[in-house]
Amino acid sequence: MRRPLRLGVTLAGPGIGLSKRRLRYQRAHPGVFSFFVEMGDLFGRDHGVSAQTFESFGHFDEFAFYSGARHAGSLLIGTPITCAKSYAVAMGHHAIFSGDHDQLRAAVRRFVDKEIRPHVDAWEAAKFFPNELFKMSGELGLLGVHYPVALGGGGGDLASGIVVVEEWARCGAAAIAMALSVQSHMATPALAMFGTPQQQEQWLRPALNGDLIAAIAISEPEAGSDVGAIRTRATLDPDRQTWTIDGSKMFITNGTRADFLTLVAQTQAGSGSRGISLFVVDTNRVGVHISASLDKLGMHASDTAFIAFDNVVVPNEALIGLEPGQGFTQLMQQLQHERLAGAAASVGHASDVLERTITYARQRRTFGATLGSHQVIAHKLAEAATALEAARQLLYGTVWRVQQGEYPVAEISMAKKYCAQMQHRVVDDCLQVWGGAGYLEDGGIARAYRDARLNRIGGGADEIMNEVIAKRLGLYRDDAPR
Repeated sequence: MRRPLRLGVTLAGPGIGLSKRRLRYQRAHPGVFSFFVEMGDLFGRDHGVSAQTFESFGHFDEFAFYSGARHAGSLLIGTPITCAKSYAVAMGHHAIFSGDHDQLRAAVRRFVDKEIRPHVDAWEAAKFFPNELFKMSGELGLLGVHYPVALGGGGGDLASGIVVVEEWARCGAAAIAMALSVQSHMATPALAMFGTPQQQEQWLRPALNGDLIAAIAISEPEAGSDVGAIRTRATLDPDRQTWTIDGSKMFITNGTRADFLTLVAQTQAGSGSRGISLFVVDTNRVGVHISASLDKLGMHASDTAFIAFDNVVVPNEALIGLEPGQGFTQLMQQLQHERLAGAAASVGHASDVLERTITYARQRRTFGATLGSHQVIAHKLAEAATALEAARQLLYGTVWRVQQGEYPVAEISMAKKYCAQMQHRVVDDCLQVWGGAGYLEDGGIARAYRDARLNRIGGGADEIMNEVIAKRLGLYRDDAPR
């Protein structure tokens, strides 16, 4: 049977009589063309066609031909295919994304390139970035793009929020993405899911607009991953219908600048996780004491605080959902958003560092050739690109499941852990490619190396993620030793 087969050809020069066309999703790909040949002529025994045959009227890019295509519906013989010219490190592809998501990604990238990237060196040196960045992000709808319109959000899906975090993380300083995503994915989901209309109007809507800055207050000097061991307590005064909060919180991102905290407290002493409740606490309340920003290994532009609470009185209306003892369930659902955002930040940060490293490897010359043309370096970067793509697909596949109405806690934990580990490995390999230049502060790779270490700790350490996964594998029993 003689069927047409569509091939992708990259031109070596003009004048071969083929016209450029747009591919699916209406994107123009410079240098990619299509034409028809008869399958029998191409694959028949008497008419073998090689790369040389194509070169007689254009350059046949054999690498592009065999590297696959983003827009192909199938690679089966006899079906149309369009060959990708290259693999795009900076762009994630998955069925969860539509043209709207691509436009959102492009818009956020323009914002990052114009308003954030040029300033990150100064902000890192100052160990702070202006509060106005929250306001700018809110005005553009980035802080609430994935929240319902009725709550002040943009009405987008979960994938929209993932796109935003990925692009924030490509700004050249991971601290910025961390601080902004605390606002968009960590301190506010509980208010959206469980808050009263009054709480949502007073705290959530202004946070999504960027008018108020939020922080999530969970970790303590003696309790981090073990939420059931939280010592900060809130005591109810039934006559006055107020709560008095005493205790302290540690490692609080946005802590020195936050207008309010989503705070985890024990409201029923001795009951462990069953006595956990969530409160919205105004940081201007009497008895809230906030330290200066703590010095850290990385994430310098993001402020991190120790916060003490000394007889801080809040109204009963500050209790999220107005029902005590529901905080552990509320927090666990909120943490899933935080972990997906952390995974997205890892992917975005790693993609930016890898993209810059590939550019450097193409330009840097050693031993009479470009650095990237040496097989040992080329293969190192190929391994890094593979790890990045695997992490992306795990993240995107998990997001797809959430958008189908599932609650895949194990997979979310896998994505958070694997993406953070991938980020750590990829950035380490990239620094190795840069060599001594990467060890200097000027190029930003040393900063990336420091910043990448946090995501394997914050939002659920690797070990805690493994514990969550292991439990859902059925490896633990109530009567078995732990």
